[in-house]
Amino acid sequence: MPDPLRKLGGKAVASSEEWEQGRREEVLRLFEERVFGAGPVGRPRRIAFEVKPTEGWMGGSAVRKQVRIRSEGPGGENVVRLLLFVPVSAKERPVPAFLLINNRGSEHMDAAREKRSPFWPAEAIVARGFAAAVFDNADADPDHHDGFRDGVHGVFDPPGERPGHAWGTIAAWAWAASRAMDYLETDHHIDASKAAVVGHSRGGKTALWAGAADRRFALVVSNNSGCTGAAVSRGKGGETIRQINDRFPHWFCENYKAYNDNEYALPVDQHMLIGLIAPRHVYVASATEDLWADPESEFLGLTFASPVYRLYGMDGIAGLPMPTAEQPLHTNGMGYHLRAGGHDMTEYDWQRFMDYAERFLCD
Repeated sequence: MPDPLRKLGGKAVASSEEWEQGRREEVLRLFEERVFGAGPVGRPRRIAFEVKPTEGWMGGSAVRKQVRIRSEGPGGENVVRLLLFVPVSAKERPVPAFLLINNRGSEHMDAAREKRSPFWPAEAIVARGFAAAVFDNADADPDHHDGFRDGVHGVFDPPGERPGHAWGTIAAWAWAASRAMDYLETDHHIDASKAAVVGHSRGGKTALWAGAADRRFALVVSNNSGCTGAAVSRGKGGETIRQINDRFPHWFCENYKAYNDNEYALPVDQHMLIGLIAPRHVYVASATEDLWADPESEFLGLTFASPVYRLYGMDGIAGLPMPTAEQPLHTNGMGYHLRAGGHDMTEYDWQRFMDYAERFLCD
């Protein structure tokens, strides 16, 4: 397992200053070059937010805001539709927010609230004093291999052949999460310094990369993210790098395919992705029946990332046993729980995320 606290040249990192002054950037670039790919643009020069607020939602306890995030580039325009329900208490004091990267379609984010889904339990989120925000990942980039012509790739990619480290679809979704954060920073009802980004499965991989690349997210939540998410690849059960690249060749950069059946040659592993989030908070959730994601390897991702957190004087989970189902483990740097059941994100998971945020993000 590669040591997050040892630079490529072999020099050990012994302090948070040394991590910040070289090693963190080194690890971030390795993930860009070998795994997720590097995007050609951060915040676009031409970006606009169109906001439509309406009151009286959720029995009068929330304001609904429908936001269109317009980004322009050489290839045209992209629009990401962001939906928020904000507690009315935010009129007196800005509230923290949970931003979901929705990878399950618009039926799980009904703006009219005629259909309610435990995958995004907006009412429960608002009831606990958080703003509930969500966007459909397909607005940023479709989840199929289209040759990177549609979505933000078509808007921002330079002409010519794509290099091996060009950004894949997951990086495009993470880019959209950052554009949502751009909006949240402008909303005086939101405390953007206490914003969490949440994702399930492929969305959980996206949340981790978004949180690693964009340090504005105060809490990063990865639910059942498995391979190339929270789960370490070396020795992993269930899905492997080859299997994920074969099934979803558009998710990662082309360079990542060099590590099919070759995980031990990869200069990083997923614990180092989690380490990039330090000293901000990270939460990983697993499910007992989700063997394809491999809960033990997801827990190991946190375990092996713990030395980075300890550089900042924060508690990791190294040395602590993996908890049994429905026994959450929360420290001042990391959270983890194992839910009984299969590959899903339920209101039980959301309640644990909010428990953690109330204790460590909102104190």
